[in-house]
Amino acid sequence: MAESPAHRFGQILGDVLEAAIEPLLAQFAREHDLYLDRKGERPARSGKQVRWADSYGNSHDLDYVFERNGTDTEVGTPVAFIEAAWRRYTKHSRNKAQELQGAILPLVETYKEAAPFIGAILAGVFTTAALTQLRSLGFHIVYFPYEEIIQAFASTGIDAKFDEDTPDSEVLRKVRAWDKLPRKRRVRVGQLLLELRRQEIRQFMDALERMVSRKVSRIRILPLHGTPVEWISVEDAVFFIEQYRETGAQTLLVKYEVLVTYTNGDRIEGQFSAKGNAIQFVLRAQH
Repeated sequence: MAESPAHRFGQILGDVLEAAIEPLLAQFAREHDLYLDRKGERPARSGKQVRWADSYGNSHDLDYVFERNGTDTEVGTPVAFIEAAWRRYTKHSRNKAQELQGAILPLVETYKEAAPFIGAILAGVFTTAALTQLRSLGFHIVYFPYEEIIQAFASTGIDAKFDEDTPDSEVLRKVRAWDKLPRKRRVRVGQLLLELRRQEIRQFMDALERMVSRKVSRIRILPLHGTPVEWISVEDAVFFIEQYRETGAQTLLVKYEVLVTYTNGDRIEGQFSAKGNAIQFVLRAQH
């Protein structure tokens, strides 16, 4: 089945968004000695898609992943997951927001020892509720409203407005007009978008920099000793606490509880029954 003009024009809008943002991310990676994984060939993985698996074995396709110690041939430690998305209609934007949560949050849990940055670069029509929910879950967001997309495309003489009632013939004219534009004018559309959201982009990149530049500020280690006891009544449990002798001979180690705090306010926690695992956790925390 032939691709509809509306779908093709939507792809164009999404491509403009990614073409505008990707150079910023690539430059950031170079400046901070990070590897930026993005769509395309990479010997370290199969296929062209950026794909990461969570602790349950589920695979998630992503747009951009910053890795520490990553190379073309070696997968590093993920320190940032960033998604980019364009949506024209509210009904689709709600689904996309849920999609982002479903893809990234399991990965955040899987790689919690790295406390990765999570970001979303969105354009088009996204409800305030959807954006608020994403932010409440820890996402840093750059949002290009639909009106600004229209404004940026208008600089080329193309009216980018369309909806479900717009005839295919009209959308096809927009597609053909875009295809005829010189590359320099296409690039300019993306540059205009960046200018319109300059402050929001700066805040996004600043938050990303704080994360990758963070240092360990404090490590709290609590060795826990003793044998667990269980009670079926509140009264018995209270009585046990009241009568428990807090001083005396040390019993066998149960586990280490480790809390690492960073200069940017991030915290990671771990519980380990083996000394070696606790040591590895602390060593990884400095990266």
